[in-house]
Amino acid sequence: MQVAPSRPGDWWVSPAIPTIANCVLGVLWVFSALGGWGDAAFCGEGEAYDPGCGAGFQDAVRLSAPVAVLAAAIAVTAWSIPRVRRRPDRLDALLTVAAFVWVFAEGVLFIGGYLAKP
Repeated sequence: MQVAPSRPGDWWVSPAIPTIANCVLGVLWVFSALGGWGDAAFCGEGEAYDPGCGAGFQDAVRLSAPVAVLAAAIAVTAWSIPRVRRRPDRLDALLTVAAFVWVFAEGVLFIGGYLAKP
């Protein structure tokens, strides 16, 4: 990974940085939505668990899932299509868009969990 000037006054960022960011955001979404982190954070655990909140959080997961699939598809497409992969400006743009879509998916989970919370 490197950040270095490609020409005077211009900076080049290695595609590894946004790729790693996309992977980390994807793992965070999976653990929050499917791994129980979000459910435990908003609805409690054990005896304090609120089933109504859990149902509301599952609705948020259902709303967030298509957004997460879109983010994953954008990131995979960026690396899969040779015309994109070989053009750093296009690759950076798609990986950046994918990262913002992951953040939006996490936002849907957070807002849904907050609204489901008793």
